[in-house]
Amino acid sequence: MIAFTSHEGMVAPLDRVDVDTDQIIPKQFLKRIERTGYGQFLFHDWRNRPDGTPDPDFVLNRSEHLSATILVTGRNFGCGSSREHAAWALLEHGFRAVISSGFADIFKSNCHQNGLLPVELSAAEVAHVMASAQSEGGCRLTVDLEAQVVRDQDGWSATFSMDPFQRRCLLEGLDDIALTLQHEGRIDAFEKNRVVLS
Repeated sequence: MIAFTSHEGMVAPLDRVDVDTDQIIPKQFLKRIERTGYGQFLFHDWRNRPDGTPDPDFVLNRSEHLSATILVTGRNFGCGSSREHAAWALLEHGFRAVISSGFADIFKSNCHQNGLLPVELSAAEVAHVMASAQSEGGCRLTVDLEAQVVRDQDGWSATFSMDPFQRRCLLEGLDDIALTLQHEGRIDAFEKNRVVLS
């Protein structure tokens, strides 16, 4: 997992609420056995017209948001099924952080496990970021996990809270496997000393 300490990037505004994981990565793309290859299908049904051509009105297809690495969106983002593919698709598309006033619990956990930072701000703070991102020239933010603050270049800032354990894991780039491997010596010692019953 890639560690997350601080990230600066342009913001893409997805002004929708209750975005579920089937909208983030539709079910027909879940047949892959790898963790890669999902970024191109992110928001597929919204990004494309029925004939398969890109919809120029969808926010991620607009030239001013093509390089965005931070997504700001409405409340209850990531609801629906528990598919981890949603976090994979967002990461592979290039997003490092998602800002919302609320996330579905399992989606948030999947983000933590994959190095994608879910930043929960108040509704008013999210509205400020959304308006800035929709304005001419867009919005560039710094998301600082060490200081637990989001700030722009004009002096606006907002703090966010996070579970200390999840924060540490993201800062150090530790997923469940990496956490387990921190105890590799003790695991090896246990395996060498255990008695196998026949």
